[in-house]
Amino acid sequence: MLETVWFVLIAVLFVGFFFLEGFDFGVGMLLPFLGKDDLDRRVIINTIGPFWDGNEVWLITAGGAMFAAFPNWYATLFSGFYMALFLMLLALIGRGVAFEFRSKVSHPAWRKTWDWVIFFGSLLPPLLWGVALANLMKGVPIDENMNYVGSFWDLISLYSVTAGVSMVLLFLLHGSLFLTLKTTGDLQNNARSVAMGIGAWTTVLLLLFVVLSYIQTDMFTRNGINPGAVPVLAGLALFSVQFFLRNKKDGWAFIMTGLTIVLSTVTVFTALFPRVMISSINSDFSLTIHNAASGPYTLKVMTIVALTTVPFVLAYQIWNYWVFRKRVSRADHLDY
Repeated sequence: MLETVWFVLIAVLFVGFFFLEGFDFGVGMLLPFLGKDDLDRRVIINTIGPFWDGNEVWLITAGGAMFAAFPNWYATLFSGFYMALFLMLLALIGRGVAFEFRSKVSHPAWRKTWDWVIFFGSLLPPLLWGVALANLMKGVPIDENMNYVGSFWDLISLYSVTAGVSMVLLFLLHGSLFLTLKTTGDLQNNARSVAMGIGAWTTVLLLLFVVLSYIQTDMFTRNGINPGAVPVLAGLALFSVQFFLRNKKDGWAFIMTGLTIVLSTVTVFTALFPRVMISSINSDFSLTIHNAASGPYTLKVMTIVALTTVPFVLAYQIWNYWVFRKRVSRADHLDY
């Protein structure tokens, strides 16, 4: 029972991470292209300045929960995906350093260099997460001792790259819509134009990913042909984004990209359950919430701690978003 509870909690943490860090990464990827001058780029960074580090807490918490609740899952995942996760860690560190150091020196070359660090630090994580999630759904070579016996290049395929690029485009769309809600004037209009431009490409590529998922994985067939309501709703939410954009309903369009991210993540975890990593060698070697979990005492203590502390963390983050809810303009004091 507690294994299921912690699987759901980890899924919720990843839902929160992808939703919040999704627009965060999208804004970072747009930084070198959307601002017409340095002041515009400072405005763009300040739209996510109060939030980006708090958003990453969801990933850290998810990793910590995975380590404590499912140590075998954590060990196999981090050893098998070692290079991908190492690159992701470097990207996140570089991105965080760039946010803090970019505006400390006014020289154009200095700031341009950090702009590109922010760009690549925002591009690599969603790309690698897409590749990782596709491999989790498709299955990777895991032996009877729960060891990953493949290489880094075994993780790269048409399917996984499609997933990575799809996630990049979805986060770009999510980030551009976030900017329409947080900026004013030309910057807001430019962000809306970007969203209009990439919206159709995002829809097409995600549809291709769904088709490939049907062919390459068992996520739509394991429980029968009916995929359930969740992925269908995710697709409808994505389709509706263009409608809301054409009518300048930016808030609704942002909610729809958020819903697409949330429902897509729920679909992935639902398709995996009760497995956490699928073995492509033999399905009997797959890791599940039962053979990968910690003992009952550990899970019980973790549950008590989580129920005690998580409400305070959530309350703080909601308060943070409320305090910094106003739009950012060129006339404002810019911290970053």
